Amino acid sequence: MFYQKYHKMRQFIYFFFVLLHAELIAQVANNKPNIIMIFSDDHALQAISAYGSPHIQTPNIDRIASEGAIFKNTFVTNSICAPSRAVLLTGKYNHLNGQYDNRNETRINTGQDMYPKHMQKHGYQTAWIGKWHINNHPQFFDFWKILPGQGLYYNPDFIQMDSSRVRIDGYTTDIITEEAINWLDQGRDKSKPFSLVIGHKAPHREWQPDTKDLNAFGGKPFAVPDNFFDDYNGRNAAAHQDMEIKNLRWDWDSKVNSKDLPYVKRMTPVQRQAWNEYYDAENAKLDTSRMTSKEIALWKYQRYMHDYMACILSLDRNIGKVLDYLAKTGLDKNTIVIYSSDQGFYLGEHGWYDKRFMYEQSLCAPFVMKYPGVIPPKTVVENMVVNIDFAPTILDIAGIKAPSDMQGKSVLPLTQKARKVNDWRKSMYYHYYEYPDSHKVLPHLGIRTDRYKLTLFYGKEYVWELYDLMKDPNEMQNIIDKPANKKLIRNLKKDLKSLMVQYKDKAGLAILSKGS
Repeated sequence: MFYQKYHKMRQFIYFFFVLLHAELIAQVANNKPNIIMIFSDDHALQAISAYGSPHIQTPNIDRIASEGAIFKNTFVTNSICAPSRAVLLTGKYNHLNGQYDNRNETRINTGQDMYPKHMQKHGYQTAWIGKWHINNHPQFFDFWKILPGQGLYYNPDFIQMDSSRVRIDGYTTDIITEEAINWLDQGRDKSKPFSLVIGHKAPHREWQPDTKDLNAFGGKPFAVPDNFFDDYNGRNAAAHQDMEIKNLRWDWDSKVNSKDLPYVKRMTPVQRQAWNEYYDAENAKLDTSRMTSKEIALWKYQRYMHDYMACILSLDRNIGKVLDYLAKTGLDKNTIVIYSSDQGFYLGEHGWYDKRFMYEQSLCAPFVMKYPGVIPPKTVVENMVVNIDFAPTILDIAGIKAPSDMQGKSVLPLTQKARKVNDWRKSMYYHYYEYPDSHKVLPHLGIRTDRYKLTLFYGKEYVWELYDLMKDPNEMQNIIDKPANKKLIRNLKKDLKSLMVQYKDKAGLAILSKGS
């Protein structure tokens, strides 16, 4: 009897300390901050009210900025979808990470360091849900559920970790948010801190709004950029592209005679009815036989802006759902929330949609971050940030030293008023590759400082462009041939070469040598 009681007591003590140990581990883990990165596709600064948008209100993105920091000068290294995501994962330029463009021929090198690998090693549970758009399946993520390729706006398919596909009915922005919240609520190991990426398709082409947002703007016209009818005088590279709004497809892009298109046929009867009722009524007002080419371009612009902005309404609303969930569960107290996009986008500037060019609208990306107790509310960061900084920043938040081959730096010091940062970058390097596929934008490389931008277009020929962003923020006057700028150009070329050496772009250096 004594030994039975003794044995039971030993068991009780053993299990008590096991539970205590587990609880202590959980407490330590829970003291590490959780990290949520919300990453959209093609979101222009001009479509975020925190950045001064004249077109739309984005209260939930603004909420992140208001409760934390807004970064006013964030740039990308290569303004295109897959390469930008590869930079996010690796903290390295595309010539080193392997994902130069969107084509299947280029793939991210899966043997290299990526930030989620280090998060896992240090006890974090990692997850990616939504748009992935890299030619390899996710690695170093404990959970993932991704859209195939670009994905669909309505009733999308998802690739699951066992490589099976599942179709989920609904609107993709809603679905991605719901899947993310479900994982946060039920799917994760709550004894571990988490690092979650919520990857949204919106507002990528073909800009298909949620049916509840179809008439959100009530026919109100959007302001037309002053340079919408740009003649590209003195900018030969800008003249030779295929991304002008006037050339958008009537059916796929502008939703005229779209009933028989695959993305409409995929809709449920209820979705299709709402879609057809709205666009049929609007399209009935259209009579192209009485319209000039200029009027058609302006009509397409209004349709494009309506649809693009309506997609953002859903995006912002769903960001609010995530913030509300965090607040409801108390996770907001120890969860960093970051919002950014893979690049910027043209909203009629130079007559364009899309991205790719080194001009400001696609070079700039949104970047807001809240970090309770660390980043003071309403912090404004004017320093030059580049998307190679995202991975080192996430690792820094987690208390993990970034590997030496990551080329960016943590931006956290920039958010601390008491900490002066003296060695921050004064210029950034850009290199775009994809040609002639999609939109026929010439490959180019260049340097941007706080005031000047120098770009070398190459391929068919070598063409230089120079802009004074203080005097010419819309980049309409290429001043490369002005004799007074010879010294400036010489110094900028020297600085450009230094950046290319710093970032180990050997192929770029060879191009620069030929172009000079």
